Amino acid sequence: MIGIPSTIKIALRALRVNKMRSALTMLGIIIGVGAVITMLAVGTGASQRISEQISSMGSDLIIILPGATTAGGVRMGMGTQPTLSMGDVEAIKREITSVSYAAPDLSEVTQVVYGNQNWATGVRGTTPDILNVRDWPLESGRSFTEQDIKSATKVCMLGQTVIENLFGNIDPIGKIVRIKKVPFTVVGILSRKGQSPRGQDQDDVIYVPITTAQKKLIGTVFPGMVRIIMVKARSTEDLSTAEKKITELLRQRHKIGQKQENDFTVRNLTEIWQTQEQSTKVMTILLGAIASVSLLVGGIGIMNIMLVSVTERTREIGIRMAVGAKTWDIRLQFIIEALTLSLIGGITGIIIGIAGSNVLSILAGWPTIILPFSIILAFGFSGLVGIFFGIYPAHKASLLNPIEALRYE
Repeated sequence: MIGIPSTIKIALRALRVNKMRSALTMLGIIIGVGAVITMLAVGTGASQRISEQISSMGSDLIIILPGATTAGGVRMGMGTQPTLSMGDVEAIKREITSVSYAAPDLSEVTQVVYGNQNWATGVRGTTPDILNVRDWPLESGRSFTEQDIKSATKVCMLGQTVIENLFGNIDPIGKIVRIKKVPFTVVGILSRKGQSPRGQDQDDVIYVPITTAQKKLIGTVFPGMVRIIMVKARSTEDLSTAEKKITELLRQRHKIGQKQENDFTVRNLTEIWQTQEQSTKVMTILLGAIASVSLLVGGIGIMNIMLVSVTERTREIGIRMAVGAKTWDIRLQFIIEALTLSLIGGITGIIIGIAGSNVLSILAGWPTIILPFSIILAFGFSGLVGIFFGIYPAHKASLLNPIEALRYE
């Protein structure tokens, strides 16, 4: 039996003799591996971006929206009928043990002025609990106090986008901004949040005390009205319980009969966004699976070329058998040739895939994350493709009759 090192040398020499054909054969593997790495990098990057955006909204969130109005038989949709109040917020905090924080929201987009600068932004009336509900720390300054809420004090906290457009590099703490011509003192600066899962700039916001918004800025249809209530459950496990208890409590408070529809909507945002994140992960797997098809195409190309090689080298195979080469030696030679083609193509594809991912991230602004797992997966798959598609040509070569092979022209 001829030694394995000698078989490897013979296989590599055969590949070097046909450099162009070997390179073209590897092209399918190169494209396949590069495509797999790039697609997985794009999908993983998108999934992580969504995870970051979900985290930025806050964890274990429930949002309560007001009801819908009906005019002339036309239902206007949820949020068109004011049905929520500060009493609902206090009742949720007081009576539902599975809730850790609850904060109201009464908002309006309006013009804000500082000096000769102005900016249109969302002004939101709320309470200090909003920072806990949203997991939103302050960068500097302070939050509202209970006294600010009771006295409807004209103080505010600013998001980073508002600061950039009104103040530039000036420290806004203690400065006066005018909201609807009403002077407000800046007492706090919110840390940067970034975009929401819907693509909204969460830093483009001003928070003011809820009572100040109700009495001096936005106004209300009835005393204590709020547009939205945001609730933070004590844990992910408590979300379903909190959602159910909130619905029961609000139906009781709003005196809704058994056969009547709710005049509010309770939404579990955490579950909605986790579903969206899961969908992105599924898309990542699908992208990788689609890209892996090109690896199979490359493997078929290897098998075709190896079959042609068997035909071209029939006399060589006959001579090797005549001088003592066994069936296994012939099989091993062609398997090594196929494996070498796929592995070299795999390494080249990895380099192209990494480079392509980085270029795509820079040019398209698309987040890409290259995981070691995706590289190992693509490289290992390319090796398996080489072995799998090299077995049949190797088997065919090993079955040649030495005498007939020597006579082959």
